[in-house]
Amino acid sequence: MPDTKKFIENLSGAGKCIGVLTSGGDAQGMNAAVRAVVRMGIYVGAKVYFIHEGYQGMVDGGDNIKEASWESVSSMLQVGGTVIGSARCKDFRTHEGRLHAALNLVQRGITNLCVIGGDGSLTGANLFREEWSGLLDELVQSGEISEEASQIHSALHIVGMVGSIDNDFCGTDMTIGTDSALHRIIEVVDAIMTTAQSHQRTFVLEVMGRHCGYLALVSALACGADWVLIPEMPPKDGWEEQMCYKLSENRADKKRLNIIIVAEGAIDQSNKPITTELIKDLVVRCLGFDTRVTILGHVQRGGTPSAFDRILASRMGVEAVLALLEASPGTPACVVSLCGNQAVRVPLMECVQMTQEVQKAMDEKRFEEAVRLRGRSFENNLNTYKLLSHRKIDSELPHKFQIQTQANVHPISAASLIFFFSCFLSQIKEIKWGDVGGWTGQGGSLLGTKRTLPAKHIDKIAEQMRIHNINALLVIGGFEAYLGLMELQAARSKHAELCVPMVMVPATVSNNIPGSDLSIGADTALNAITDTCDRIKQSASGTKRRVFIIETMGGYCGYLATVGGLAAGADAAYIYEEPFDIRELQSNVEHLTEKMKTSIQRGLVLRYDLDILHRNCSENYTTDFIYQLYNEEGKGVFDCRKNVLGHMQQGGAPSPFDRNFGTKIAAKAMQWISKKLKEFYREGRVFANTEDSACLLGMRRRALVFQPVVQLKDETDFVHRIPKEQWWLRLRPLMKILAKYKTSYDVSDSGQLEHIVRLRAKDISAI
Repeated sequence: MPDTKKFIENLSGAGKCIGVLTSGGDAQGMNAAVRAVVRMGIYVGAKVYFIHEGYQGMVDGGDNIKEASWESVSSMLQVGGTVIGSARCKDFRTHEGRLHAALNLVQRGITNLCVIGGDGSLTGANLFREEWSGLLDELVQSGEISEEASQIHSALHIVGMVGSIDNDFCGTDMTIGTDSALHRIIEVVDAIMTTAQSHQRTFVLEVMGRHCGYLALVSALACGADWVLIPEMPPKDGWEEQMCYKLSENRADKKRLNIIIVAEGAIDQSNKPITTELIKDLVVRCLGFDTRVTILGHVQRGGTPSAFDRILASRMGVEAVLALLEASPGTPACVVSLCGNQAVRVPLMECVQMTQEVQKAMDEKRFEEAVRLRGRSFENNLNTYKLLSHRKIDSELPHKFQIQTQANVHPISAASLIFFFSCFLSQIKEIKWGDVGGWTGQGGSLLGTKRTLPAKHIDKIAEQMRIHNINALLVIGGFEAYLGLMELQAARSKHAELCVPMVMVPATVSNNIPGSDLSIGADTALNAITDTCDRIKQSASGTKRRVFIIETMGGYCGYLATVGGLAAGADAAYIYEEPFDIRELQSNVEHLTEKMKTSIQRGLVLRYDLDILHRNCSENYTTDFIYQLYNEEGKGVFDCRKNVLGHMQQGGAPSPFDRNFGTKIAAKAMQWISKKLKEFYREGRVFANTEDSACLLGMRRRALVFQPVVQLKDETDFVHRIPKEQWWLRLRPLMKILAKYKTSYDVSDSGQLEHIVRLRAKDISAI
């Protein structure tokens, strides 16, 4: 077969001009997207222009449209909001305004637009594209451009990236800014919980989401809220009594606080608003609880972008440039979106139309259809919340997470579900519903954990399982848990007590478990790395010309170093999976030397560079060796410092992503256990001895998949405790390109335009 691989070296942007603008409401991560568009565009030889103040700047022209340089985006990555400005433009809604905008673009040769905004901004961009040829004809007739210019600039190409903290755009799992907004919300909720517990108070929190309840729903899952109200699923008649009953029931279980989260667009079945004051008055009147209201407002839009949003925006920005390079006059405008952990392109207007259909369904009180139209991510979040809040999922609503009522599942962190395998099961205790209240926001493992493998204690384990009548095992952990599950399954031939359904949920900051692209804890560690790098860069702002060598965790897995480097704007990341030698180190030093000289000439205030070092990347090239090499070779140009982040990457409260991912994957694992208990119940006992009764539940590209652990052996490098193939290695060229290194980048997976209906049908089993 012929080689169908496609590389970035074969794509050229020479002679092309790209304009990038941010429009509508601002969102954290927009700057990371702008940075990626600028640097990728320049990397392929195109000219890139900032269009300041959104469409207003395009209409007004002049200094609002400026050519961008590589260095002009060097301090953007960690800044919230949008540095190039955003404005809601009435002029662009008029034909005359769009005519002015077309003239300003043609005068600069811009025929490629990257628009970062919401559905309104993207709809406007598509209208502009459809009118483009007519607008040029008018400009020719008025004598403002020549016929030749009209021919040269005859086609306008549009690629969109969705920047919206509400996550209200159909066709993508996450929009730029949503994860950061969840960080702000959870930070507030965690802080409120301490004062609420002190005074036994009820807090009613209003979060953004005038038309979409995603922020309210996911934050409720992430903090274990008692009640949540969202516009897509209004509560049924009599909800007031049900809510008050649940609040009083929780207080009776000695819970000292209640949290109610309300989306600002929450409504009842009659489309009447449900406000925070209404809920407060209801709780005070019916229960007499001390109740306070907190409205988060624009706090949710502020602050630095999370690691997730920086990575998402960087990947989307690079993909947007690739889409523009590959566009032809007949190519429809597309949106670069996220499906699972895959970047895909979806027709812009399909996404816009489905987004508008959601609002239409809500206006017509077709709420179940509105939930379905929101997409798989929203639908599964809602069903998981209903399940874990002990509310019955309506039989007519499409869902994926039904579970038997005897399975006591609670919205909890990765180390808290029902039962945990540790050492030889010498400490076993039944866990009830109320025992795990508040565990969601706790870091570490409240049940405790050990690295001891079961093989040496297999007889005692079997005995304890018999004594306590254990009929299933849920194992939560890292590579030791993976090895332990294999040992338990291998021992089934000698111990019938081990013939029970077993499932593992991957939880390790290293993200090195075969069979899963993501592990619980990795996102929290990435945020710890990113936050530390931001502080280190800030500390260097007054010093200038300084290089930091930062050592991360990860064993032999370079995930944290690579993805942390992409999120922090690193210049290099040294890892075990990608061998390097002294020549590459010397090349990196020379690269930094030239970079520092250029920066001084440009008079930049900040001049810092980060080298993320993975601690087991080489036996000889240690952190100290690389530090000394950089220090010696950089004399007279830059000085060097080193930092070892250590166990701070494992500490702290879990990120919203990890709380939500841990909750949903654990709920799915319990659904599997419930199903297997029925399947393997024979003659008064459970007996499971098939390969598929001992599985690892992992994220594979776009879906959560149960995989027999014995089938994962061939995918495992047991010596180095890593998978033989790791998806994130494909992100390494992005980091190098954005740091101005020439590199090879396989873009074979790019260029596939997926239709939104097919995309959802294919991913029916995903999270």
